[in-house]
Amino acid sequence: MTDQRPITILCLASEFKGVPFIEECARQGARVILLTAEKYGDKAWPWDSIAQHHNMPNLHTQPNITHAVSYLARGNDIDRVVALDDYDVATAATLREHLRLPGLGETQARYFRDKLGMRTQAAANGIRVPAFTPVFNYDQLRDYMASVPAPWVLKPRFEAGAVGIRKLHDSEGVWRALDELGDEQSFYLLEQFVPGDVYHVDALVWGGKPVFAVSSRYGAPPLSVTQGGGIFNTRLLPRDSDEFHATTGMAGDIFRAFRLERGVTHTEFIRAHHDGQFYFLETAARVGGAHIDRMVEAATGIELWREAARIELADIRGEAYRLPEHREAYAGLIICLAREQWPDLSAYDEPEIVWRVPREYHAGLLVASDDPERVGQLLDQYNERYARDFLMHAPNRKQARTTF
Repeated sequence: MTDQRPITILCLASEFKGVPFIEECARQGARVILLTAEKYGDKAWPWDSIAQHHNMPNLHTQPNITHAVSYLARGNDIDRVVALDDYDVATAATLREHLRLPGLGETQARYFRDKLGMRTQAAANGIRVPAFTPVFNYDQLRDYMASVPAPWVLKPRFEAGAVGIRKLHDSEGVWRALDELGDEQSFYLLEQFVPGDVYHVDALVWGGKPVFAVSSRYGAPPLSVTQGGGIFNTRLLPRDSDEFHATTGMAGDIFRAFRLERGVTHTEFIRAHHDGQFYFLETAARVGGAHIDRMVEAATGIELWREAARIELADIRGEAYRLPEHREAYAGLIICLAREQWPDLSAYDEPEIVWRVPREYHAGLLVASDDPERVGQLLDQYNERYARDFLMHAPNRKQARTTF
């Protein structure tokens, strides 16, 4: 990398997110080319920070996306391709391979997008995962169902979070589901349903190691909220707790097993009720959704999107990345689909409230405190009040998907 030209970053955005990443790149003198799905092309992007903006009907259709980016490369010396949304991770990997750029390639990107790839790689490195099987060979499926007790979950390999997961209670239900999927069934895996508490670690990685990591515990598991409706909440764990050390330690094991050198990650674990052990669920090479980045910033002052940009630019320049000074306070987030278009949260007036979700048909609050017990008390109280004041029961699948 020379000083004769500015760094050029191509950002892929299938949804409206990553604004602080774009702003930080521009602040440091980089040129940002933003390629968006048409649906989100007219959102409030930071236009003063964007050198070029282009829309496409779909960022995942091949060979269209490769042709379009190759055309852009004729007049732009692109240094990096960055995925701003989980669904863009695989596309960005394909483009890096095509343009021969650094970053996650196609095989490594599967560890962060393909749920089967994640489990296979984690298990091969001695990391505990729920019992699973690919949906390829029917004899193997029969052996799996005969040896692993139901219920099971049929999971799409390339969806984000809990989207598209089906809970099945017997082998007949599995075979019926596979018949419905037809030729698409190989894009799923079958996994033992493990009741437990779900945790997430949000981290920054540099030199293959986490240089910043916080661990949080969800209230209701995301699968329950996504599919059955309910109240989403999560809170940062005390840093001296066994749960914090266990989950952040396992996250470090994941980064080593997946050979992640740098970037921002969101990794989920479940602590099984039956044995108290932590099991790896999934990871993503992106900032966590559902406003988790705001929760992390409220507790620590670390803005994950901005630091992701600083990491990317430091790597391009051959410089060392240094984590900024930060706080070690606590925060919690609570959100639900609301019955009213603009729910009235004025009765929620505790001084710990630092942000309110500005979105139609959503009731959402972010609280922060130096005391993790105070955060927990508020979320527990709000959980009961939300159920009475706001909660829309039985949201439709589209609403649930776009919320969480």
